[in-house]
Amino acid sequence: MSESFPIRVEQRGAVAVWTIDRAARRNALSRATLAAFGKLAREAQSNASIRAIIVTGAGDVAFCAGADLKERQTMDENAVREQIELYRSELRPLDRSPKPVVAAINGAALGGGLELALTCDLRVAAAHARLGFPETSLGVIPGAGGTQRLPRIIGEGRAKEMILLGRQLTADEALAWGLVHRVTPAGESVVDDALEWIRPIAAGSPIAQAAALEAVDRALDVSLDVGLELEKVSYDKTLVSEDRREALAAFAEKRAPRFQGR
Repeated sequence: MSESFPIRVEQRGAVAVWTIDRAARRNALSRATLAAFGKLAREAQSNASIRAIIVTGAGDVAFCAGADLKERQTMDENAVREQIELYRSELRPLDRSPKPVVAAINGAALGGGLELALTCDLRVAAAHARLGFPETSLGVIPGAGGTQRLPRIIGEGRAKEMILLGRQLTADEALAWGLVHRVTPAGESVVDDALEWIRPIAAGSPIAQAAALEAVDRALDVSLDVGLELEKVSYDKTLVSEDRREALAAFAEKRAPRFQGR
């Protein structure tokens, strides 16, 4: 790992695991970290060996503590505005990835760290993780999509409670609120647990999963009638795929399907 590319990359079977490797800085999001996420997410789109992506942090203290405040101290107001745009441009490929993205939240996910987790499709939290937005206590607001994604996930009222009060949730509270989908038992690796949990994704049809993500993401932006029409377009992509024909053949032959993403 180097500060110019502070994400450790490995692949476990069909799952890419991207680890923010800045434990000494609580895995804070520097400019280089954001750029690295953008590069990896763009490259993964055309990498057929990757069926899913797990994002996590080094160590067990922090998933990501948000913005790198040491770096931020050197910025004037215009530089901060540029940094906010960098959040949007470099995390958008992760947010719109055709491969399912899972946050393995190994510790504190605060501010921009929670915003990073919210760009992921699914979230698994270690038992000791804490999640929150402290920005209003620092005189600002979440600026990397937090005010938009959080209410879509947990509802307006609870989102306002978290943001206005700066309330931090435990992993169990986050599960009860629907902010995370699973809590890893204490003492177990959250990455290993996430890998086991998403095994159906790694073995599934990339064509169908990409179409499903596309259809669900579109539902957030349009009326139900328009969404249903867009769903038909996404469904047709699966209808003409080799993966669909393989699934039918596997059912007839009473075996597990072997999806190729075509």
